[in-house]
Amino acid sequence: MAADSADPHQESLLLIQFARAPQEGKVKTRMVPHLSAVEACALHCELTLWTCRQLLDSSLGAVELAVAGDTHHRLFEQCRAMGVSWVTEQCGADLGERMYHAMRRGLAHYASVILVGSDCPGIDPDYLRQAVTALHTAPIVIGPANDGGYVLLGARAITADIFQDMPWGSDQVYAKTCLALARAGLTWVALPYLTDIDRPEDLVVWATLQHRAQTAVL
Repeated sequence: MAADSADPHQESLLLIQFARAPQEGKVKTRMVPHLSAVEACALHCELTLWTCRQLLDSSLGAVELAVAGDTHHRLFEQCRAMGVSWVTEQCGADLGERMYHAMRRGLAHYASVILVGSDCPGIDPDYLRQAVTALHTAPIVIGPANDGGYVLLGARAITADIFQDMPWGSDQVYAKTCLALARAGLTWVALPYLTDIDRPEDLVVWATLQHRAQTAVL
């Protein structure tokens, strides 16, 4: 599904960030009771803004924020103010459908698309540049997560098959996605493993990244 040759964006990249509208008791639920529902929701907002800033700071391409829930929530208004090009609504019955729809739509206008969630603050401009470099040699790049999922998916071509019958949220997602890619005849490059901030034990990773960022600006 390559971009049309007449499209002015044919040699460009679209960065898509998936995010959920913050609702107490509905986001970062695996952090509770270590964090209160209010604290977990605040963490979700912090991670969403952090990820948005990394994508924008990379200066690799336009940034789209694809939202599940209220696209006009003040959190996403902040993202607009930071420089996000579009805030759109996710479309599909499950996560796989929503990812496929977003990437397919992006590839109709851009030569390549990189999609990330809002849970992995380790995705920084350098990691994104690694993904772009990988897409020069393969149609797919994937960033595996330490919990068995993945934190980044980039593509120059995509098929719905790699999103179907996937046990989302389990530790089998990355392995099963690789099997689906192989069955579809798509080659891929794997990036270094990163950590999603999903459970209380992951908070040390988040604290370390924040400390490094604060130290860097001193």
